[in-house]
Amino acid sequence: MKMKFNFIILLTALIMLTACSNKSEDNIILMPVKNDPTVSIKIWFKVGSQNDPEGKEGLASLTAAMLSDGATINNSYEDILEKLFPLASGYNCNSSTEMTIYSGRTHVDNIDEYYPLFVDGFLNPAFEETDFNRLKDETLNYLKTNLKYSSDEELGKAVLYNEIFEGTPYGHISPGTISALESITLEDVKSFYNQYYTRSNFVLGVAGGYEESLVDKLLEDLSKLSENKPAEIAKPNFTPIEGHQVAIVEKNAPATAISMGFPIQILRGSKDWYALAIANSWFGEHRNSSSHLYQVIREARGLNYGDYSYIENFPNGGSRQMPPTNVSRRQQIFEIWIRPVPNETKHFSLRAALRELKLLVDEGLTQSEFELTRNFLKKYVLHYAPTTSERLGYALDDKFYGIEGSHLEKFRKMMDEMTLEDVNNAVKKYLQYDNIQIAIITNNADEFKNALVNNTSSPIEYSSPKPQSVLDEDVQIINYQLPIKEENVKIIQLEDLFL
Repeated sequence: MKMKFNFIILLTALIMLTACSNKSEDNIILMPVKNDPTVSIKIWFKVGSQNDPEGKEGLASLTAAMLSDGATINNSYEDILEKLFPLASGYNCNSSTEMTIYSGRTHVDNIDEYYPLFVDGFLNPAFEETDFNRLKDETLNYLKTNLKYSSDEELGKAVLYNEIFEGTPYGHISPGTISALESITLEDVKSFYNQYYTRSNFVLGVAGGYEESLVDKLLEDLSKLSENKPAEIAKPNFTPIEGHQVAIVEKNAPATAISMGFPIQILRGSKDWYALAIANSWFGEHRNSSSHLYQVIREARGLNYGDYSYIENFPNGGSRQMPPTNVSRRQQIFEIWIRPVPNETKHFSLRAALRELKLLVDEGLTQSEFELTRNFLKKYVLHYAPTTSERLGYALDDKFYGIEGSHLEKFRKMMDEMTLEDVNNAVKKYLQYDNIQIAIITNNADEFKNALVNNTSSPIEYSSPKPQSVLDEDVQIINYQLPIKEENVKIIQLEDLFL
């Protein structure tokens, strides 16, 4: 009898050990905040659009949408929304290039009612045909209509990324392509879910005023996922850009959107990255009027709404002020975003931006520019993650990039240690102006191509008087030579995008 009792104890211990086998520092991030009245949960599944099978581009994004915007085995989608509404809570599943984040947040008082709905979403998706058709149609509508006709800025950035990473797993935007989406079946979604939403392919993050038992419950439920261990995708092996490559999208648009960039071999966490962050902030801090590009193109000349630059992926820049979390990539690009300018000034604006890039690379920052920007960034970074949920997002990104400690804390610390020499050395090491991809959304594409390859002068007229210093600089910009060869310019018809 005693032996039988001991056997039961041993078996129970083994079961508990197995249930908690995923509880390790490698796949758990805990951020308890005692007085926080909310609980935030983020589960990073290591999958994204880079995992889309060839010919099924958009599958990762559609699968994620099925988890957050579809029915479960236990509840219809309408019932889920009805049950979440009084809790003032929800959950989402968003897929980017390399990360898919299943996340939710609720008040601590609601956690008992919220938790079953939250885990049901990723554990028991119903994969109903009606949800599949609805979400697939929404994505097709985005690619066919919204992206092409409602935001030339996002369209230009999509074309830029697709051109730079063409032929690699990064070579399509997350929503995919039209023909690929049309070919995706419900069985494709189920298979993708079983392949990537597994017990060995996640990192769990919990933050706020949660009870320790919540973590154990989450791990126990996550252990119910399948055992499959997906193969890792190699970092994209892109074709180096040679010269100035230009993709002009012909569109009957009242203004011209311009994006340009090139891959950079640096990721956050290294000292050089923080040095480059200072240079980038001075040059083109997102939606900040103090940045240099903004001063040159908008403030001094009034040509558009804003002009910015980036050293990390920054999707949906038109709808956010601070850098996004959980869109991490192993391969980043340096990117310049010129918001739409009047068509008659597009050549001048392109020249102005590329001339400023050359000046940055050749001359670097001055001591006063360096000190001003470094002091600004040290305080500005405090606004990057004001909520517990956002700090949890950064903690997941720290795990992605292999950063020990906190990127946000390191950011501030590095501002104290950085020198002007560090910054200008990083600019010389990672930025350049000889090899760059340019994406332009505009009308009269043939005419503009001829102007570009012939380096036609681009005079400018203003509706209001300008200081002599601006007019003197215009003389330099108007005839600034761009080494654009005819064979490096291609014209794309709007209707031929994302097919």
